[in-house]
Amino acid sequence: MEITPEQTPETISLNKRIRQVAWMIIGTLVVFFIGFGSGYLTWGQDETAELKQQKELIALYDQVNPKEGYALPISYGDLGPQLIENGVINYDAFAAVQKNAADPLSAEQTEVLKNGSDKEITINAQNAHFLLNFFWAVGLVNKNRILTEGPMIQNSAGQYERFASTGGWTISAKPITDLYASTDLIPLTTEQQQRVEEVAAAIYRPCCNNPTLFPDCNHGMAMLGLLELMASQGANTDQMFEAAKYVNAYWFPQQTMEAALYLKTNQNVAFAEADARMVVGQIVSSASGAQIVHADLQAKGLLKQAPNQGGSCSN
Repeated sequence: MEITPEQTPETISLNKRIRQVAWMIIGTLVVFFIGFGSGYLTWGQDETAELKQQKELIALYDQVNPKEGYALPISYGDLGPQLIENGVINYDAFAAVQKNAADPLSAEQTEVLKNGSDKEITINAQNAHFLLNFFWAVGLVNKNRILTEGPMIQNSAGQYERFASTGGWTISAKPITDLYASTDLIPLTTEQQQRVEEVAAAIYRPCCNNPTLFPDCNHGMAMLGLLELMASQGANTDQMFEAAKYVNAYWFPQQTMEAALYLKTNQNVAFAEADARMVVGQIVSSASGAQIVHADLQAKGLLKQAPNQGGSCSN
């Protein structure tokens, strides 16, 4: 995805703000779902049945974005200090982006960046924006053949810096052309590399129609960085897909809530039990897949027409 006016460096600091708007949208969606809005659901007239359905929908929402977060079987290690040392992150610029987005760095996040951390990472609503930017930096700088030989190179005509995931990264101490795939940040064995490529080829995001193997936006690049770290620390493919299922859910709460409702309505499958490969796959989680999901729910009278049916790479 080429960088557009909506994805220019000046808008990157709005990531958190837009994410907050998305949260308000999904909050509104849930309110409408449980019967306080007009026209979102047609659950029937029976008050007892409606109450049951309200509880089911709230439970479904809690599955999509668990309040306690989702524990990832990895730790940061010394990635933070390495990112700063190698010029991928200018700490002051990174801190300013977080602050300007009304999401200032916490003491724990400052520690992660400056000194590293062996603590297990848990993604939740409070740190999803930080993790998006942190792993964006990781995926962008790590030397990996996905970046040096894959679709980013194949589809750029030699101008890979024009993508949203490259040209949009402006909080570094060096030019993007000096940073892209430049550092052996996360060395992988042959088997680990194969694992990353297998999973990355099958994970999609609602803002694009490209898999993580083609990380042309910030969400894709961040997911790539996350998968590389997971593979390097021994995660298997099942763990990687399951992690992607919940990470996508925190980064795209509105679209994932619709996907969860779609699965419940059409297949009677709860999000927590849904196969992660299917949830993050092209049919459900690509931009076109998310539009089909939305249209299906709308046709069944479960959703009213919304002006914005997809995500944005500036989320």
